[in-house]
Amino acid sequence: MLEQGIHLISTDEMTGIQALERLFPNKRIKPKQVEKIEFEYERHGTLSLIANWDVARGKVVSPSIGPTRTEQDFSEHIQRTIKIDEKAEWIFIVDKLNTHKSESLVKLVAESCGITIDLGRKGKEGILQSMESRADFLSDESHRIRFVYIPKHTSWLNQIECWF
Repeated sequence: MLEQGIHLISTDEMTGIQALERLFPNKRIKPKQVEKIEFEYERHGTLSLIANWDVARGKVVSPSIGPTRTEQDFSEHIQRTIKIDEKAEWIFIVDKLNTHKSESLVKLVAESCGITIDLGRKGKEGILQSMESRADFLSDESHRIRFVYIPKHTSWLNQIECWF
């Protein structure tokens, strides 16, 4: 796929990552003893990581880290990712989380692919009517940017999970 100019990207979120600071240094190794890791820490909140695994290159590209993992966060993450190579074809492997089938993601793909049809209204009509209709649009193989949804309970198929 890489030779054809197609980016095959495995994408997901890791939430609730704790930012911890140890209060005391670890106790050094002594002969016939293991290093003793200090257990007391100060907690500095949690963060969410949205990451991409470039399947062909075998590395993480364009990670996003922030306090939330909203629909807007995911859409902005995808937008930053496709800016790496704006004219290329992108295939994102994702699970069936609702933010991976969002209104803002449909609008991003339509705009980026030059699709000018009426998308309808969220919850009412057209492509934006339901998560199912949005997923159908986002997975359309004729689009330069598309999403492949892995089956439920098969997270190991999403290569970014191995990196997490």
